[in-house]
Amino acid sequence: MDLFDGLTLVGGLSLFLFGMSIMGQALERRAGEKLRALLGRLTTNRAAGLLTGLGITAVIQSSSAATVMVVGFVNSGLMTLRQAVNVIMGANIGTTVTAWLLSLAGIDSSNILIRLLKPSSFTPVLAFIGILFYLFFQNAKKKDTGMILLGFATLMFGMETMSEAVSGLRAVPAFSQLFIMFQNPVLGVLAGALLTAVIQSSSASVGILQALAVSGQVTYSAAIPIIMGQNIGTCVTAMLSSVGANKNARRAAMVHLSFNVIGTVVWLSVFCLLKALWHPTGLNEPASLFGIAMAHSVFNILCTILMLPLSGVLERLVKRLVPDTGRPESLTELDERLLATPPIALSRCHEVASDLAGLAVSALKESLSILRCFSLELADSIRQKEEQSDHYEDILGTYLVKLSTKPISEADRMEAAKLLKIIGDFERIADHAVNLAEAAQELQDKGLKFTDSALPELNVIASAVDEILDLSLASFLQNDPKTAAMVEPLEEVIDHLKERLRTRHILRLQQGMCSMEAGFIWSDLLTNLERTSDHCSNIAGCVIDMEEQNMNLHESLRITRNESDEFRQNFRAYSQKYSL
Repeated sequence: MDLFDGLTLVGGLSLFLFGMSIMGQALERRAGEKLRALLGRLTTNRAAGLLTGLGITAVIQSSSAATVMVVGFVNSGLMTLRQAVNVIMGANIGTTVTAWLLSLAGIDSSNILIRLLKPSSFTPVLAFIGILFYLFFQNAKKKDTGMILLGFATLMFGMETMSEAVSGLRAVPAFSQLFIMFQNPVLGVLAGALLTAVIQSSSASVGILQALAVSGQVTYSAAIPIIMGQNIGTCVTAMLSSVGANKNARRAAMVHLSFNVIGTVVWLSVFCLLKALWHPTGLNEPASLFGIAMAHSVFNILCTILMLPLSGVLERLVKRLVPDTGRPESLTELDERLLATPPIALSRCHEVASDLAGLAVSALKESLSILRCFSLELADSIRQKEEQSDHYEDILGTYLVKLSTKPISEADRMEAAKLLKIIGDFERIADHAVNLAEAAQELQDKGLKFTDSALPELNVIASAVDEILDLSLASFLQNDPKTAAMVEPLEEVIDHLKERLRTRHILRLQQGMCSMEAGFIWSDLLTNLERTSDHCSNIAGCVIDMEEQNMNLHESLRITRNESDEFRQNFRAYSQKYSL
């Protein structure tokens, strides 16, 4: 092997790692909905957790990323430590998929049908299809499909390049001696752990081992301990990600490390015992790509079989390793670790936005109650909910902007934009709730009352606002454009009610039936109620826009008002329902 072979090896390794990276990113974007569905299946059931971890890792092709995601879930309170244990075990099995794909490169046959399964035969076709999808389709999902195919083709081309570069090492005695040294199990484990810790991907390090196996110098006796060490090395990513997290998140990272260390110690001991007692001749045979993939899978499955019944013991162990500090620890509503998997991060944003929406609507409903019967407890509750709404809007806005810079699908980008618009409207609804509570407080403090004719009018517009809040909240939570379409006609009715109530108020002032002080408060109430309905209209408009795949809110509302028979029918119905 000369200098140029070394350069070829470096180039092949670079293409291999780059292909794996872009394929994983495109898979995440393409499988965003599936990832959310897998997340929704998380339960305390061991089998469900195991299969969830396996499925997520098989989709994103990285146990490191899956485990970092789990640390983020635990840190955010989305997952318990017990659930995390089972998911991490599943992730270790899911990561073996890559090795099986790479093992196809070892196919060697004169049969044309079998040769078609060899990557060097079909990856050029995949690359051609991929570039057609990427260059000539505007649809984001088709572009991502093209990126997946291009990433896989690049990965396999890098694998072939590495294999060709190291094939000349057969005749290099030093290389042979290196792998004779790695037949010492402890050194093999250390080598595998170090390589994986550096590149932070056990899938990639197994691929590199498979490429080196082409030289014929890597025996099973050397390969198996290296594979075991790779499982330990992949824990570095999760351990680093847990720095600064709460204790349960640190425990989740420790579960990953403990699981792999215990599994390696137990099965390495069994391996050494078998090697010492029976001296299997097969261990001295050159490892094949298929054999390495098989060893990788068998080892991870054996670790899971060993530890799955002991998941409770593992949970107690990490609680001892990361003990309680005695200090209360808060959850992180939006963990930045989840940004590594944008579809999951966006799903979490939607959950926090739903919490914000619920708080804002609850605060406004309480403010409607306080107008009828003042209560200091309700006034305090409204202010607390408004402060929490402010907090949610701040963290969501910052997080969604960061998320928008990540490689996400066009549909997810539009969903992020929708959330950015909607959270502002819900937060403003909470602000109006505080304004209404302050108006009620002023009436109470100054001993003011509205006239007997004004109170029924207030009840009418308050009931209309109460209904529009329910409609806008339901349309957002259920992403239901049909419910959203009912908001705009009711908003128009509330606009008309406000103007009529303002006119009636002026008449009462002229007749001396109402004081100026009470009149100012009345005017503020009407303004806050009408503006609340405006924000509900904006929320519903965003839901309709998302259904129609555009973000032109004002145009959508104009079309709804002017061209919809359903709008006119609903407007008439609401006008009758809330007539004075």
